Amino acid sequence: MTHVVIVGNGISGITAARHIRKQSDMRITVISGESDFFFSRTALMYIYMGHMTFEDTQPYETHFWKKNRIELLRAFVTKVNSTSKSLELHDGRSLQYDKLVIATGSKSNRFGWPGQDLKGVQGLYSHQDLQLLEENTHVWNAFPSERKVQKAVIVGGGLIGVELTEMLITRGIQVVFLIRENRFWGGVLPKEEGDLVARHLREHGVELLFEEELESISGDDEGKVKELKTKSGVLIPCQLVGLTVGVSPNIGFLQGSNIELGKGVLVNEFLQTNELDVFAVGDCAEFRQAPKGRKAIEQVWYTGRMMGEVVAKTITGENTAYEPGPWFNSAKFFDIEYQTYGNVKSNLSDDESDFYWEHVSMKKCMRLVFHESTRKFLGVNVFGIRMRHEVIDKWLRQERSIDFVLDNLKEANFDPEFFQRHEGEILLKWMKSRENIKINQAI
Repeated sequence: MTHVVIVGNGISGITAARHIRKQSDMRITVISGESDFFFSRTALMYIYMGHMTFEDTQPYETHFWKKNRIELLRAFVTKVNSTSKSLELHDGRSLQYDKLVIATGSKSNRFGWPGQDLKGVQGLYSHQDLQLLEENTHVWNAFPSERKVQKAVIVGGGLIGVELTEMLITRGIQVVFLIRENRFWGGVLPKEEGDLVARHLREHGVELLFEEELESISGDDEGKVKELKTKSGVLIPCQLVGLTVGVSPNIGFLQGSNIELGKGVLVNEFLQTNELDVFAVGDCAEFRQAPKGRKAIEQVWYTGRMMGEVVAKTITGENTAYEPGPWFNSAKFFDIEYQTYGNVKSNLSDDESDFYWEHVSMKKCMRLVFHESTRKFLGVNVFGIRMRHEVIDKWLRQERSIDFVLDNLKEANFDPEFFQRHEGEILLKWMKSRENIKINQAI
């Protein structure tokens, strides 16, 4: 019987296991050193804030694995020998495979800063990170002056940093956000959206320091964080430092193997590596040639799920290329929801135009990007309004015009009944903006 071994029990690995089982009777073993069972990584923050327990984040009952004949092995893989098709485990055991799926996800970035290994310095990615955060910030009593952590500094202005900030705010911890760019998430969001997020964070008591970078972290006599220094010389007393400067593929155990590596595990469109019967999916996979309109490495939950489904088809005999379609992502900035579809960059490219609308509350906005010459709709950013994924995705695939999108914007709205609707004022502003352009061109 063909033995499929999957290293990693995140969304990519478990999706692959489930779909291989649906389509075959192959023997399946899933190896993970992080947890006994698959859990929803995106729900870690809700455990910390008391909204859920760790058990609540496990989508499947414990009997699911036995019922579906998916063997779970709690271990770390230390070496892959693709010639003998064997894995070496941290406890000295070895395991043979016929087909191998590498789904080891990401690890938090660290760039060798002085003091980065002090107690109280951490990232937020794994279940172990959550446990460490609980240990570092546990509130022993109700007196703020006696808490272990009174001030924290978050380094890096991305989505994980926002999650960690919200988590700490719920514990009454003062947060300083250290951001390298001149605006929030400047490498991703245009200025107006970045400003909207920054205002919202400040409303929740977060202090934002733009154009500042981490220089070093100092500790006390017990090896605990006591102060952070920026490259401009600013000293910030603190008891916790959150390093949220992105993640990178977790592939250290593959060094020295015959599997070709770049920043991640190099794969083709079928998620196959250079080694026979070895595949890679999810955060750790790097495409030799990225799919059209996408990046070579995409560390997003839904892309990992899609890769898991695709690789299962190939492993079970139906060679299937990974075709993710238009880009999509979503997140929350405290209580403001964010969605992005298609190609919306922080700065416009040649022949691109955009239309921006912001609600008077300054908590809702929409930016639509299109080709000025062809009028083709390229993408949308939206804050505070829910959009229907299937509708926006369809319009992008059909290469609809910006005029069609605005005329049919109501079809894409996903807000529940009785929510305030804004299509009318958005369309009105669009019409006025085009009239002004025509007037200026005539002059």
